[in-house]
Amino acid sequence: MRFRSGLIIAVIFAITGYSCKEKGGKYIDEGEIHYTIEYMDNTNIIPKDYMPKNLVVYFKDDKILFEIAAPFGNAGIFNLSNPKEGIYDTYLSLLTLRYTYAAEPGEIHPGFDAMKGMELHKTSRTTVICGFNCKNAEVTFPADRNKVYDIWYTEEIDVKNSNASTPFHEIGGVLMSFYFFLGPAELHFNVENIYKKEIPDKTFERRDKYVNVSREEISSFINKMLSLFIS
Repeated sequence: MRFRSGLIIAVIFAITGYSCKEKGGKYIDEGEIHYTIEYMDNTNIIPKDYMPKNLVVYFKDDKILFEIAAPFGNAGIFNLSNPKEGIYDTYLSLLTLRYTYAAEPGEIHPGFDAMKGMELHKTSRTTVICGFNCKNAEVTFPADRNKVYDIWYTEEIDVKNSNASTPFHEIGGVLMSFYFFLGPAELHFNVENIYKKEIPDKTFERRDKYVNVSREEISSFINKMLSLFIS
């Protein structure tokens, strides 16, 4: 029997709907998307109040910035894609440490080694999230092909290649409910708010004052930082 991750959550959503706010209408090409973060592992060594609570995605045409930040220690992970400028950067900060890795076009951002071997299957299932019509995909991982993760995405937000540098690069739409395995952590993201707003171009510029490191080094730093939240 195949086990579907988040089955109880899915039933609740089916009854009550997704609790979120959409401000700006469909097919917007510039704005912010806010997601809640649920830690699927309950054990941690840091109080929940100090753990990252949100993922914020800033987008403008084909430029996109993923930002996960903790409310303490200047800690955060940022993935920046700006194809026109050839920027596919990962940034990590923790206290006084600031590291960056510049990837090549088509390269998956560091930190997703635990998602290697992921298999994705698009289904005919649909739902409405935050007022947007959404499609479904199911993903499984080598460790347990019987455990199925539901991914929901919409094609009604105009972000080009929004997942090009993530493990979900096969999905052309914007993710609305999905899972990431980042280092040792399994994280579940659900859209909370969608805003149409002007995003300054400098948001998508390359950051300075970061130390350039290798892919292996920044992946190791990501694992160590997330180990603070999930033990």
